[in-house]
Amino acid sequence: MVLRPYYLPELILFSVSGVMLLALAWRAYRSPAVQRSRWRAAPILLGAIAAGGWLAAGLALQTARVASRFPLPWVFWTRGLALAFACWMIWLFALTLVRGRAEKFRPDRRDFLRWTQAVAVAAPVVLCGFGIARRNELTAREIDVPVPGLPDDLHGLRLVQLSDIHLSPYLSEADLAWAVEMANSFRAHLAVVTGDLITDSKDGLDVCIEHLARLRAEAGVIGCHGNHEIYAGCEEQATSAGLRAGIHFLRQESRVFRFGNAELNVAGVDYQRRHRPYLVGAEALRAPGAVNLLLSHNPDVFPVAARQGYDLTLSGHTHGGQVNVEILSRQINPARYFTPYTYGLYRLGRAAVYVTRGIGTVGIPARFGAPPEVALIRLCAT
Repeated sequence: MVLRPYYLPELILFSVSGVMLLALAWRAYRSPAVQRSRWRAAPILLGAIAAGGWLAAGLALQTARVASRFPLPWVFWTRGLALAFACWMIWLFALTLVRGRAEKFRPDRRDFLRWTQAVAVAAPVVLCGFGIARRNELTAREIDVPVPGLPDDLHGLRLVQLSDIHLSPYLSEADLAWAVEMANSFRAHLAVVTGDLITDSKDGLDVCIEHLARLRAEAGVIGCHGNHEIYAGCEEQATSAGLRAGIHFLRQESRVFRFGNAELNVAGVDYQRRHRPYLVGAEALRAPGAVNLLLSHNPDVFPVAARQGYDLTLSGHTHGGQVNVEILSRQINPARYFTPYTYGLYRLGRAAVYVTRGIGTVGIPARFGAPPEVALIRLCAT
């Protein structure tokens, strides 16, 4: 089994919940009733067996892949429910500590704490199940992007963007086919695919390309690669398969598209790794006198792209956080711990970046408050 970086949050969750199992077993062992019993060692033994089995199951669930072309429903349901159970154990341990301390000082609160504990224990299971069930409810997002100095012949130009497909046991071919159909319904001038076609090397890259070959746009289909093409070791394979299917993945290169008397220069780069210089040499891909568009899976490159003179950057990568909650008009999601560009349109001076929520999921196979999308970007003169 090979561990990947995107498994780390879930493995941490399983590890913490495994430790919670041991802690609960220790608390049971220390209780007066158990200490008086001849079987007082049983909680420790059972807790160790349960924790060991749980951690082994978590490791297997996070690293096992399904080789079948058709995803099996039990896979993502088993994985999702296991993650919900991990959350449940952590909640249970925390509330057991709180309840134990409260009972020492406020016995009258026992009934209230029982109800609070029941609700808190059920909440992770319910929310996780809801997120799993709705993870593939695809939405259409249309957005106008003002571009200073946009030529008249590019005003109203339509770009349809698909990103973070992650064709895997958690996104079916039927879901991807529906996304392609939705993209084609926009009748865009240009279609772009901004990386993460699959999640792992055992997923169906050729199947994904086969479906993307059905994309239709006036000027064709172009794209760039994401980090999961690196993890799966399939950048070259995806590039060559894409070319055979009529999809040009731009790898540190650019193409110029002419619409009327105006030119749109589209540059694409491979996934830009964090903690390394961004967009080295990408300034040479710009075309003077044209509107310059950059395709980069990682949105963190945006400040550099703006300095280099790119008018618009299209990115993905964040999935909109996958789990997003609005509190006091602020969006709270996991992606905010890693990037300021989590979802939507951002501007720096004359430049802009649009970050799409993408289509698929990675890690926890659930979405909550961040539904998948196919994005239509319209260029507008200011």
